[in-house]
Amino acid sequence: MSPSGPRVTAPAEALLVAAQLGRPPRTPWRPAARCSFGYPTVIVSPSRLDDGSPFPTFAWLTCPFLAEKVASAESDGAAAVFAARAASEPALAAALRALDVRVRELRVRESGGDDACESVGIGGQRNPLGVKCLHVHVALALLGEEDPIGRELLASGERECDDERCARLVGTGTSEEDQ
Repeated sequence: MSPSGPRVTAPAEALLVAAQLGRPPRTPWRPAARCSFGYPTVIVSPSRLDDGSPFPTFAWLTCPFLAEKVASAESDGAAAVFAARAASEPALAAALRALDVRVRELRVRESGGDDACESVGIGGQRNPLGVKCLHVHVALALLGEEDPIGRELLASGERECDDERCARLVGTGTSEEDQ
């Protein structure tokens, strides 16, 4: 079930995203995907930040539940496994090359037509078959993009928590104690 919109105010949502990430996100950003509870799971950013610096990572996974699962997969060596598969499986390689093109298109759109990071693609990498950050692949899959790595990781287990833990991160106004 998709939420109808955010369950918190914009300032509270900024605090929530900072709590989800463990630090304030670099600005500007906007929520681009949400869990069934209505909390951001993915934020997106243009290719140039407010301070003028280039920023190649278009999509960030913010959901702490999924971020923990992905970090565990990375610790278990999944990024290297996917990179090896991309080097040996033509269909996966083709899908990653197409995704790289799509990420560049999305970043241009999010950046108002000017991509400050046009020389890099998925997760700021030059090689579309390089796999270094599984979080970005899951974020792209949550955005509905054709990301075979993100889809496979999401298919391997639960897609969200069952306890609305983000409500407890900063007192988002959704529990009785906050009202």
